Amino acid sequence: MFPDDILSLAQSVVEAATRRGVMVATAESCTGGLVAGALTAVAGSSAALDRGFVTYSNAAKAQMIGVSPELIEACGAVSEPVARAMATGALAHSDAGIAVSITGIAGPGGGSDDKPVGLVHFGIADGSGVDHVEHRFGDLGREAVRLASVRVALMLLRDRLA
Repeated sequence: MFPDDILSLAQSVVEAATRRGVMVATAESCTGGLVAGALTAVAGSSAALDRGFVTYSNAAKAQMIGVSPELIEACGAVSEPVARAMATGALAHSDAGIAVSITGIAGPGGGSDDKPVGLVHFGIADGSGVDHVEHRFGDLGREAVRLASVRVALMLLRDRLA
């Protein structure tokens, strides 16, 4: 189902989280649960994955993980502040010790000059705070943008758990 490199990254996240005794949560928009899906493709992931929030709509972001509707209105769903709020919200609404968030524009439509197709914002949060990463993958096609986003999210988790 997932390419070998994604499965390898997921395996490294599960192993690192299990070693540290830390549970993971995901807050996903444009990836629609693919990060959680990649993690659960790994045997033993129940020791590492607490839960995944698929917050595709703005209402879901607000209702499930507490992202302020005013923040979404002011900055747009695809933005650094919302990615940060999604990660901290997933952490706060779970039993996880680390959370990753993904919000972006996978395409083929929906982009603009300011926020083109392929723009994805990531948040990574744990007890030490929240960080943000932005990637502009370009208009690679919907599936390629989504899979590239899964890779980045898993690398963020892996690196933060290291």
